This record gives sequence, C-alpha cells and structure tokens, in this order.
Amino acid sequence: MYVIVLPIFAVVLYLVLWKAGARRRNAQTWAALLGRLGPEWKAEKHDCHSLWREGLSATPEDAWNRIGGTRGLCAMYRNAGVMLEMAHHASRNSVSVDRQLLEALARDAMHIRVHVLIALGQYAFIQANDNMRLYAFHAAGIYVEMAARMVQLLQVEAAGVVPDFVAAM
Repeated sequence: MYVIVLPIFAVVLYLVLWKAGARRRNAQTWAALLGRLGPEWKAEKHDCHSLWREGLSATPEDAWNRIGGTRGLCAMYRNAGVMLEMAHHASRNSVSVDRQLLEALARDAMHIRVHVLIALGQYAFIQANDNMRLYAFHAAGIYVEMAARMVQLLQVEAAGVVPDFVAAM
C-alpha cells in the first residue's frame, strides 16, 4: 500500500510546491526584485576592458583581490540569478519584450554561474592560479555586459526602476 501512496503523495506535493512558487514569482514586483540584488559587487566599478587589461598583467592573488575573492564571485552568482528572474518577470508581464535580449540575458546568467563555480572550485582545491583568474575575470566581464543588457530591458519594460537598478549595480 505505501509503495503506491508515497510516490503519488510525493508527486502531488511537488506539484503543489511548484504551483505556489509560480504564484510567488508572478506576484513579484520590480521593487522586490531590485531589493534582492546584493551590493557586494558593483559592476559600475568595472568595465570589460579594464578588467581584462588589469587581469592579464596581475598576479593571481591581485586578480582575486580585484574581484573581491569568494565574496565578489558569490555576489555575481546571486545577482546573475536575480537578473535572470527580472528577465523572466518582464517576459511574463509584457508582450513586447525583445526575445533575443531575453535569450542573451539567460545565456549570460548561465555563463556567469558556470564560470563562478569553476573559479570557486579551483580556488577551493588549488588556491589562486592563472586558470582560476581567467574564469573569475571572464565571469566578471560577462556580469558587466549582463548588467548593461538588463538596463536595456528595463528602459523598455520598467523605465522607472532604471535608476534604482543602476544604483544597485
């Protein structure tokens, strides 16, 4: 009897939790999403060219400090997820959203997260090295580009929150 009931219960519980999560995501506001952005890593302090220029001539330890170490990488990881949720929010609540921009934001978020996880994994096992530095700086460069794309999306979908987004970034 339990062999049949437990899987059915697990599936029903999963569907109920999924539906509750979908309702919660749909009810989010731009302000709530902006409030979830962590201020630990500011994109405005970094641009792609200066990151790479400084990163390629820096020692692994200098590069690690420039990014903010594990704290900076974790902030990029979290904020990439929040920006992806913002993109999904725009797609759910607008018919005129640019699909290519949404695809680029999703791609950016995935690349940032993969590069951050690789950099953190390498740091955990072998400390700072050239390979870890490249992953970390690549994640930072994509993060800056993703923030710029997000500003483009917000200018069309929620122009009123652009100053708050830029301040959080």
